[in-house]
Amino acid sequence: MALLFPSDVWIKALMEVVNESEAYAKAAEKWEGDLFFVVEPGPGLPEPHYLYMDLWHGECRSAGEMGADEKSPEFEIRAPLPTWRQVLEGKLDPIRGLTTRRLKLKGNMMKILKSPKAALELVNCAREIDTTYPQ
Repeated sequence: MALLFPSDVWIKALMEVVNESEAYAKAAEKWEGDLFFVVEPGPGLPEPHYLYMDLWHGECRSAGEMGADEKSPEFEIRAPLPTWRQVLEGKLDPIRGLTTRRLKLKGNMMKILKSPKAALELVNCAREIDTTYPQ
């Protein structure tokens, strides 16, 4: 059954996939940081959605959809739904999205650029989820 992106169920499914992924664990063994994936409002999505992940040395300690003021994560990556969909479908490399500002970053870009494999493996984990999108 396909899970709706963005949603609490979807981000929690991603947490499960991440925690089962040996490739992610290896790629992110030195990564520490929590983040919001912010999906901006647009067609089919009247309000922004904030998907939170606490990533710590190759595992996800917690994840969930929440309000913008519930956490103050180290990073915030923001984009409209069509851009997120391109990332999740493998049509936009996440690092290229950040460097071209199609994905807008709030936080230390150099820290992310030091761990590009971790970002790619996180996206690979997301691609394992059977995903549907708002119409």
